[in-house]
Amino acid sequence: MKKITFEDFARIMAYDVVENKNCLEFAFCVEGFTEYEFSWLGKMADKSNEKASYWYGLTEDGSQAYDYDSFEGFVDAKIFHNKSIKEIWELISFYDGFL
Repeated sequence: MKKITFEDFARIMAYDVVENKNCLEFAFCVEGFTEYEFSWLGKMADKSNEKASYWYGLTEDGSQAYDYDSFEGFVDAKIFHNKSIKEIWELISFYDGFL
């Protein structure tokens, strides 16, 4: 497991996936929350409008999947028991090999 600062995370997520025709995808967990032991987040190009789309896939069954069209909306969304990823950043760890 790997921890990074929120500032480093923001720099990584600033990568231009549209221009570079690529995507970012990371596996992570939220310490102390069994439902978020193996979750995903990422950024990809939305082919319908050629803009970046930020997303979460928090649970394996797909019941907690979310998409956002801005980084601010993505990190401020209160989807972790009414808290945002920014608010619980100290609990976020990334799986080795995915960051």
